[in-house]
Amino acid sequence: MKDFIVTNGRICTSDPEQPFVEAFSVVAGKIRTVGALDEVRSSVTAVAEVVDLEGRFAMPGLVDVHAHLGLGGRQLAFELQVLPSDGVAEIAAKVREWQSELKAGQWVVGGIVGSTVMDDLTHHDLHTLDEAADGHPVLLRDDTMHNRWVNSAAFEILGISEESPDLEGGTFVRDGEGRLNGVLTELACSPAEAAVLDAIDDVADFHTKAIGTAVQTLNSYGVTAVQESATMDYALRTLRDLDEASDLTAHVVASMPAQPFLEEGITGEELYRVGDENHSDHLHPTFAKYVLDGVPMTRTAALVNPYQCHHPDDDPNFTGEPLWDRDELIASLLALADHGLNAKLHATGDGAVRMILDAVEMVRKERGWDTRFHIAHVEYVHDDDLARFAQLQVVPDASPYLWFPSVMQESMAKQVPVETFERSWPLRRLIESGALVSCGSDWPCAAPTPDPWTGLATLITRANPAPEVPGQLNAGEALTVEQAVAAFTRNPAQAMGLGEKTGMLRPGLSADFIVLDRDLFAAEPAHLHETTVVKTYFEGNLVYEA
Repeated sequence: MKDFIVTNGRICTSDPEQPFVEAFSVVAGKIRTVGALDEVRSSVTAVAEVVDLEGRFAMPGLVDVHAHLGLGGRQLAFELQVLPSDGVAEIAAKVREWQSELKAGQWVVGGIVGSTVMDDLTHHDLHTLDEAADGHPVLLRDDTMHNRWVNSAAFEILGISEESPDLEGGTFVRDGEGRLNGVLTELACSPAEAAVLDAIDDVADFHTKAIGTAVQTLNSYGVTAVQESATMDYALRTLRDLDEASDLTAHVVASMPAQPFLEEGITGEELYRVGDENHSDHLHPTFAKYVLDGVPMTRTAALVNPYQCHHPDDDPNFTGEPLWDRDELIASLLALADHGLNAKLHATGDGAVRMILDAVEMVRKERGWDTRFHIAHVEYVHDDDLARFAQLQVVPDASPYLWFPSVMQESMAKQVPVETFERSWPLRRLIESGALVSCGSDWPCAAPTPDPWTGLATLITRANPAPEVPGQLNAGEALTVEQAVAAFTRNPAQAMGLGEKTGMLRPGLSADFIVLDRDLFAAEPAHLHETTVVKTYFEGNLVYEA
């Protein structure tokens, strides 16, 4: 590994003590010195190379606080690409073309189906999917990754009929005529995902290629650290094997499900033991994953105020049901703290957010301040709870790619009370209250790639950069460029427990940095989503070049 100097461009360190510098040096894969070029030159040997930025902009590698490497990687490596904006006819056409290249009986697997499509599917649409599939079983994931659309051939494999009762924690959705439309929600998706994996000949090779593709894709977007946000046992072993083969070119923090999840497999204490066995140089299984509620589109998010009523038989007081009892959650988090693990907790409703904050308050009193807590996705937070994030040192984990160019917001607006919807993603106020706002992609939810630049632009503009989904979302919560950069670099690194490893260009940290085609601080905010990564370095090694 050669020593080198980086200079001749604008260099953003994301370090508030020294935000911009003339140069920095890299020795043995770590930042040695940052500052004036003369000072940096004196910190390395005379034979050190010079990486000439040629006037370009450099900054720390991005840190994605919330992604799903297995799902995202397999989607890119193996699966049918469906856009959230595709209607039933477009989806059927893509399925028809895809299945024509498959062997008889082989699964058609893909995504992403938009929430606005999932909202209105009928048994007639199921027949359309059946016709396009021509006998092949189909599994398509929606933009939340909480629900699936399957066809009749898949139902037959799963043993599901019109008479089948719903599963605990999940439903077989029926249309207005009481007929199955092919939609599976929440835990009803698990058997379908398991059936897909059962049909793969070499599952270990499948996982290796999927997760390897995911990491390479993250590097291509400038991401050098990521929190994998629902890490099953196969992913832990695959990531460790990749690391031992020197193929894991990102720091990965794993989040292991505390209870049964959308993918079948071991969870809780049994899974934590697998995590304990698979720590490596770049894999850190230090978080557990909790799911407190579902998603607003299917009215499974837990809200403070009731959902909108659409039918005469709707309960005007229905606020959704959390998936955990408050006392059970407190007990589980206390045990987690005793195990030495941290918690990433999914909560899309402000009621679920409040339950988590109440539980964390008890844990802080009983166990102190060592345990890290993240709440994903903080799209709805009641005004009364905003200041509690900083007071309790709870990290708001936000995924701005879920706002735009996603069609999710249109679907959410049909269900969530207007006053709640209008307070969406209150990130500016969270930052002003002292909370460590940290951002991620939640890939492959909402988007086919983990493109962080659309997310970063959305933080600043609160507007959609693409014309197909117009509008702004709660524009008063817009961030500055500096705040947005912090939310994608030093903040999530600190939140994930990697603040002493990465997230800034600071002496002693890993030499994880990227070179861009534009200066983020000088570019028009409306065009920040067009940002392109020219080069990505991980531990001083070039791991991606455009």
